[in-house]
Amino acid sequence: MQSTKEKISFYLSAFVYLLFNLRLAGDLAGSLRATFMQILHTAPYVAGAAWVLIAFLQYMADGRKMLWERRFRLFFMIGIIAGLFFAIYEYAGVGVGMQQ
Repeated sequence: MQSTKEKISFYLSAFVYLLFNLRLAGDLAGSLRATFMQILHTAPYVAGAAWVLIAFLQYMADGRKMLWERRFRLFFMIGIIAGLFFAIYEYAGVGVGMQQ
């Protein structure tokens, strides 16, 4: 990371990643636990998708390695999208009425 602008945008993307994976509960401890479980459940899928995308991009760039900052940015981007889809799925109540 070179400039202050890049540092700010990196930390902002990390914050947005956490914000999109935030799950609210009745109290602070419940919210932290639900958010941690959400990240724990989605991180392997997000990391796998990011790994495949990074491998493809490096292959297309004739094997030049991607900077770690760029790798984390891709992880955050895929995590934001996944967090959005999971939040829509959970808050829409899909599958709630099917349980007995």
